[in-house]
Amino acid sequence: MKVAAGLSGGVDSSVAALLLKEAGHEVTGVTMKLWKEGRYKGGDRDACFGAGEEKDIEAAAALAAAIGIEYRVFDCSDAYDKAIVSYFRETYLAGKTPNPCVRCNALMKFGLLPRLAAESGLDFDAFATGHYARVERGANGRMKLLRAADRSKDQSYFLYRLSQEQLARQIFPLGGMTKAEVREIARAHGLAAADRPDSQDFYSGDIAELVGAPAKRGDIVDASGRKLGEHDGFWRFTPGQRKGLGIGGGIPYYVIDIDACRNRVIVGRAEDAVKTSLRVEDVNWVSIEPAAGEIPVRVKVRSAGEPKGPAVLRGCECSFPEGISGVAPGQSAVFYAADSDELLCGGIIV
Repeated sequence: MKVAAGLSGGVDSSVAALLLKEAGHEVTGVTMKLWKEGRYKGGDRDACFGAGEEKDIEAAAALAAAIGIEYRVFDCSDAYDKAIVSYFRETYLAGKTPNPCVRCNALMKFGLLPRLAAESGLDFDAFATGHYARVERGANGRMKLLRAADRSKDQSYFLYRLSQEQLARQIFPLGGMTKAEVREIARAHGLAAADRPDSQDFYSGDIAELVGAPAKRGDIVDASGRKLGEHDGFWRFTPGQRKGLGIGGGIPYYVIDIDACRNRVIVGRAEDAVKTSLRVEDVNWVSIEPAAGEIPVRVKVRSAGEPKGPAVLRGCECSFPEGISGVAPGQSAVFYAADSDELLCGGIIV
């Protein structure tokens, strides 16, 4: 089979391409070039978007040469700025918390990149990445998205917006493996990325640069409106946040709401940050057809950690009596089956 494999220069995509090559597939490595010099400043953090991209491309090219596959790079910088950075900026300025990686996967990595590869004349039957997730066709005929075997590295949360067409041609070679196993394969084959740390950030610099708004002093207040401190811009905060608030007094405060109109950040105790229900919009149904009745589910409002339950999904409303902290408008709520690894659907928290 002919496979286009997304390469980032990291260990996961490197091993994914290697495994496909060893399995006898005709593999071509493809990479999105996202950074345009002079557009943003960037910083020193290891991130998906930043000025260190050239080194990542060099690493991906070296990997392709080492395992004997063709390699191509596609300039997606303008499209990325319009589709991802602009969305990131607008969402923060609206007082919400963006999910750039979710949007990037659906529109760019699994959308624009394979489309540009095909338009360039590259012939391939499937698209592969180093994500930790699994995909299979269900008895209902739909493609099912499943959590990875390595629960600590599962990335299905970031993939819930993929369409049935995208999932039907998708391969996740690492879905049944652990991260330790992946690194061991990389070491055994002498891959340069074997011990490279994972990227943990979206942007290598200060997100205020991408937001593009000047510093604006505002108040940090409690639920009663009592002033506890000041901030330089509400877009630097997100519900559920505890660190970096700059509030003394010894009491651990958490962000519980953002008031963009009044440039205020509202904080409270840990229990104040817990919600027992949420509503989503723009729902993408994945492993099952859209359902109108009640569905027992488990829910994630952040990529890290285990899905929380018990919970019940009724259309666009989800309730979870035991409570979840950090429910942030703009972020994604992703719903999993109550008794299996199936990702049922997900949407944007409103």
